[in-house]
Amino acid sequence: MYPRRWDRQDGPVTTELELADGRRLTVRDHGGAGDALVIVHQTTPGGTLLHEDTVRQAGEHGLRLVSYARPGYADSTRAPGRTVGDAAADTAAVADFLAAPKFLTWGTSGGGPHALACAARLPDRVVAAATLASVGPYGVAGFDFFDGMGEGNIEEFGTVLSGGRPAIEAALEPQVSTLLAAKLEDLVDSMAPHLSEVDAVEMRGPFGGLFLAQIKEGCAHGAGGWVDDDLAFVAPWGFDVADIRVPVLLLQGRQDEMVPFAHGQWLAGQIPGVDARLSEEDGHLTLTTRRLSEVFGWLRERWDAR
Repeated sequence: MYPRRWDRQDGPVTTELELADGRRLTVRDHGGAGDALVIVHQTTPGGTLLHEDTVRQAGEHGLRLVSYARPGYADSTRAPGRTVGDAAADTAAVADFLAAPKFLTWGTSGGGPHALACAARLPDRVVAAATLASVGPYGVAGFDFFDGMGEGNIEEFGTVLSGGRPAIEAALEPQVSTLLAAKLEDLVDSMAPHLSEVDAVEMRGPFGGLFLAQIKEGCAHGAGGWVDDDLAFVAPWGFDVADIRVPVLLLQGRQDEMVPFAHGQWLAGQIPGVDARLSEEDGHLTLTTRRLSEVFGWLRERWDAR
């Protein structure tokens, strides 16, 4: 059972949270004395790690960050066939064990849809949600999922759509084995087909080391979480973003080749009342490396206005 300690100030603590259905989630409380809980949905692939500067910036706004590994990542029990919308119940369980009736949520990249799931399915608990470079849904009218996407991600999702679970498992398992043994320069080289110039610069900096550590933590037991994320993204999400009624901040950069600008544009046109900040200069990674203080300030304002 996750300890109900609301005033941690002595750094991150990782715990295995046991759910009612017998599954477990790896949960990391990043510490701090902020009174506003932010549950973090990590990238694809990802785990629970956050850069210490991210935690520091959140603390400056009185925010307390708690991240969890989606099923199949880190030591979280895999749940084949999970939908994006299923993340809401897991997130609610994390909040319950923290004795938090209300909370904020934030998701980046592959974590974005899962933050939106919480906004849609937990309107009485989610005060506000923020997404950075969120993936949009596949197969909806008026939206080309692949428009502007880098060749690496086009190949990855093409594999999902053409061959389903067996094909994407066969493609990702060798990649994970390679990444688990990789050094930063290896990661930069392997991600070249996915990165714009502005993001390649960020990957070579301090963020790159954290990104690699995230992959190694999240994929320590294989590609299961990554496989299930990819399958969930192109299947029905289990909710409609047009039904969201809580405040949402959406950031997207035109220089993003991992989750293209068109994804942010489509979501901005569908989420009621969204505060959409569509940047010409940002890429995928720069939203995290350069814009987090802005995001944290926005979340804090919504918490104070609740």
